[in-house]
Amino acid sequence: MKVRFLICSLFLISFLTMKAQESFGAYFNIKTEPTEKINFNTTDAALFYQKQLGTKNKITNTLSYSNLKVNYEFNPYNFYADQDKFNQIQNTFEYSGEISEKTKWGFSVVPTANFQGNLDFSALTVLGNLEIKQQISSKLNVILGAGRTSIFGAPKFTPIVAFDYKMNEKTNLKIGFPDSKISYSNNDRNKFSLTNSFNGNFYHLDETSDKNNSAEKAVLSQMTTALEYERNAAGNWFLNFKAGYDFNKKYNLLDNSNHKVYDYNSGNGYILGLGIKYKQ
Repeated sequence: MKVRFLICSLFLISFLTMKAQESFGAYFNIKTEPTEKINFNTTDAALFYQKQLGTKNKITNTLSYSNLKVNYEFNPYNFYADQDKFNQIQNTFEYSGEISEKTKWGFSVVPTANFQGNLDFSALTVLGNLEIKQQISSKLNVILGAGRTSIFGAPKFTPIVAFDYKMNEKTNLKIGFPDSKISYSNNDRNKFSLTNSFNGNFYHLDETSDKNNSAEKAVLSQMTTALEYERNAAGNWFLNFKAGYDFNKKYNLLDNSNHKVYDYNSGNGYILGLGIKYKQ
């Protein structure tokens, strides 16, 4: 109980000490990703605060919780059948500022607890990134950076590179790694986006009495191409819809050295998501 209290306190420090926020909001999403052998269903919720510090700096803090449920329709190895529920508690602190008129920078610090059922210090990991954004012209920006991320499942350092081009007042194009997106807004209430992203996650497994089971992490990764639509339904309320496909989807179990212990061979599949957001 003391360990759980200390971990939760770590996530809440930056969230609770921020005062007089300029804006705040919350969102709730559900997502399903069925494949040939396994169905993945995710529910997540978050609270976020944002504050402008003068004219050049901004901070954002997001506290989120997500729950992943895994339905094994075909699993001949029953010793892994209990791995059907995973949890994540995450706090994301982001800072962005200006170095010069055409150069901006930002960083994020992301303590995250990813666990199966038991929350303790072994489930705690710190992620984050650092980015530089350089304005090339009135319409083109180049973004370079690096971060410790989970886009390939287990945490590792990855590069960040993107070309952000404003085609016109309604259309914006971003091409890069790990995320690309083209977005179009025909008015203040509608926004359409076609996205392509590398994304993944990991979860520390509970200890087992089976000495032959050396798995310590469950990791998921895929490349997702999706069409997204956001609608300002009324006032501060927004609805989000997402439909797409997961390519090169992987669901593996790793040991404490991040070596593969078992491959579920889940196969690829489509993705459907629905969300609601309040922003003030």
